[in-house]
Amino acid sequence: MSHGDDEGNERVTEAAAEAERVLRDLEPSVERLLERHLDAARDWFPHQYVPWSAARDFDGPLEGAAWTPEQSALPRAVGDALVVNLLTEDNLPSYHFEIATSLRREGAWGTWVHRWTAEEDRHSAALRAFVHARRVVDPVALERLRMSHVATGWSAHWLSPLHCLAYVTVQELATRQAHRNTGALCGDRVGEALMTRIAADENLHMLFYRGLYHDALRLFPDEAMAALADVLCGFEMPGTAIAGFRARAARIAAAGIFNLDIHHEHVVVPLLRNLGVLTMPGLGPAGQHAQERIGLYAQHLQTQAARARDVYARMNGAATHQ
Repeated sequence: MSHGDDEGNERVTEAAAEAERVLRDLEPSVERLLERHLDAARDWFPHQYVPWSAARDFDGPLEGAAWTPEQSALPRAVGDALVVNLLTEDNLPSYHFEIATSLRREGAWGTWVHRWTAEEDRHSAALRAFVHARRVVDPVALERLRMSHVATGWSAHWLSPLHCLAYVTVQELATRQAHRNTGALCGDRVGEALMTRIAADENLHMLFYRGLYHDALRLFPDEAMAALADVLCGFEMPGTAIAGFRARAARIAAAGIFNLDIHHEHVVVPLLRNLGVLTMPGLGPAGQHAQERIGLYAQHLQTQAARARDVYARMNGAATHQ
């Protein structure tokens, strides 16, 4: 074995020991926050949020009516958002694997991961039933997209448990906002109620992870600050690999469902403020560098968001005059 192999194995061993220390030291926080989550969570049932009386049989074995675009009464951007939201939720097996592998499947960690998975699984069940009952999108195209997206899977490539926790903290808040805005703009009473219900789940998930990351910053200030900087500066939602995502995302952004402005104002700024990231004292050189990276990123995102607002305004203006 070469000297380089020895060094590589030593680094892997050190990283594993550090990951174990993080998971061990944070487990009391997981226990406390899990208890809080279970006290706050309320059972709900997907079948109660689906307009079954509005549904009709589709073509195929039941010899119903084939789907056509004019059957959907929802705005196109809302349909795009529902497709992206649904296909993202469909990829839950990949998310469960990545999170359970990065964290643990035993103890309080395992209890949380499995509870989170069970709650998230309701979302895809309810969303699929809703879009079929309301004939929002072509069901054949939707199923083909699902097969392709789930078969491709999703890999996080997180460097550490802290990177995993930083990502899910940001992602849950972004998802909550996207669901809320989808419901608010759908113009459908049942759809709005469903998206509000799903967003409430995502909010509780965000509160769990944000509370956990608050404790991580206290216990591992430099390492947690660095992980948060890495995640924020390279953040992407998990649905970006969906076929046709860019075109759908552009329409979703222009409609004001989720865009850079919303990401800045409703995700990044409140998260940094709540965690006290930019004013956190007592950091070492690595933590200070990460803190500076986050500050510069927030400024850059604000500039990008302002530019994007102009683009969305032009897109909406052009659509109005068509």
